[in-house]
Amino acid sequence: MTVMLLGKNGQVARELQRTLLPFGSLDVFGRDRIDLEKPETIPGVLRDAGDAIMIANATAFTQVDQAETNSAAAFAVNQDAVGILARQALERDALLLHYSTDYVFNGRKAAPYVEADETDPLNVYGHSKRGGELAITGSRCKHLVFRTSWVFSADGDNFIKTILRLAHERPQLRVVADQFGAPTSAELIADVTALAVAAYRRGHLPDGIYHLTASGRTSWHGLACHVVRRAIEIGFEPKAGPDDIEPITTAEFPRPAARPLNSSLDCTALSSRLGLSLPDWRVHVDRMLDQLRTRGWKP
Repeated sequence: MTVMLLGKNGQVARELQRTLLPFGSLDVFGRDRIDLEKPETIPGVLRDAGDAIMIANATAFTQVDQAETNSAAAFAVNQDAVGILARQALERDALLLHYSTDYVFNGRKAAPYVEADETDPLNVYGHSKRGGELAITGSRCKHLVFRTSWVFSADGDNFIKTILRLAHERPQLRVVADQFGAPTSAELIADVTALAVAAYRRGHLPDGIYHLTASGRTSWHGLACHVVRRAIEIGFEPKAGPDDIEPITTAEFPRPAARPLNSSLDCTALSSRLGLSLPDWRVHVDRMLDQLRTRGWKP
């Protein structure tokens, strides 16, 4: 039994290489083997790779601002390639695992978004990811799609590492304080994915789109302050402390792609079916910082 995992070097894919092992032998695909910007090549590559009981797609075009000027690549990877993977899963009677984003929503809702809420992406990236979702649900393949947000890990490039670097370089920082969400570790995503697959195979979890994030809520500014505060506690020596991080508005930090102000996702549908209590976002942020310190990572 083979599990085909696409992504290889991505934050989530690295963790899935650990948690999907109990379901079969892993065949891991990097860009050297499969290029999702060329969706037409996918069927041949997968055909040569053999049979699979599961296809896990943990890769995506995630450069949100670049998608505004390179929409062709964003849609090729996030929509067209995903549709082909869905058809491949249907032909093989394999389960397709896929990861989507809070960016399918416009962020104007006051409360956390539930799966049934209307989607309304603000940018090209969000539209391309929603296109991928629709390609999967319309394909009739067996699938589990997980929407997540603000992903990080000790092994990837992400906001947390960026803040640590900047805090070591500068005595003052300015960070957006009016965008809210739940920082979610790749480790948590991969662990819950494995539990979801096990529940699916027992018939306890139906096909569908599910929200999967850590619990709690913070802003980018709140996350930055927590990261710097915790970093100081465990022995890092940044130039900027939490009080040196100025909160600013989204309007004061313009970007090519619009961002949703509310990225909070309600994960009750998944957590209740799996019997889980998803941890607060601080748990894995602190865990990551401890890992970096133990490894001797230098900002």
